[in-house]
Amino acid sequence: MTYRSYLFVLLIGTVIAGCGSNETKTAAVAPVAKKPALMAPFRFHKLIEVSPGQSYDVLSWGRGSVDAGAFMILHSDSSAIKYTTTTGDLDGSIVDVYNADMDVDGNPEILIQAKSTDTTSYTRLYAFEFNNSQANKLDFPRLNSSQRKGYRGNDNFYIRDGKLIREFPVYEGSGKDAKPTGAKRQLEYGLRGNEFTVKQLSKDSTDVASKQQATQNEEKKSTVQKSEKKSSSSGSGKKKRRKHRG
Repeated sequence: MTYRSYLFVLLIGTVIAGCGSNETKTAAVAPVAKKPALMAPFRFHKLIEVSPGQSYDVLSWGRGSVDAGAFMILHSDSSAIKYTTTTGDLDGSIVDVYNADMDVDGNPEILIQAKSTDTTSYTRLYAFEFNNSQANKLDFPRLNSSQRKGYRGNDNFYIRDGKLIREFPVYEGSGKDAKPTGAKRQLEYGLRGNEFTVKQLSKDSTDVASKQQATQNEEKKSTVQKSEKKSSSSGSGKKKRRKHRG
């Protein structure tokens, strides 16, 4: 190979290597854009899109305290070019926001779950039903004495079949000595005439755990009795055989 041929081959190799390098750079995956952080005094934001052109931005804000503040619901009706704001005082901090139509009337309900620092409440729910640009405040019911038995917070809310489901672990005892029973109480909330309806689902009530424990105790007792009876019967049989041999 002549000197000129060698230089030509070297030049071609350099060009090919450069092209390969450019292809590698082009194929690199672009970094995923991070969700923009909320700037003070805002603490929480969630967008609820009910239907095309109908959206609700739920925000909380406040300075100087993390246990109190305010919330606002920004309703955007982009089809009619209408924008309304609903505000209220906030006890605690927002955990999540839910959308439902519990009375199936076509008007959405926006439900704001907040975690309270009050040891007698634990959870606060702020509910509104929206009819076009008007917001109707709904009073969320407190737990009655039966529903509240063994309640220690740790609520879990979710929407199922258009209803709001609330479940929480049940404790036994009081104060620092309270211990979880392993059972969960589950409540189903509906809406009728702008008032909440509440139904306790029996399959998740504390009675289930009690009945299961009672059944297990009976089974253990029956097993012990059968074992004792079998042992007693075996012992008397041996005695009879000994007498017969004598």
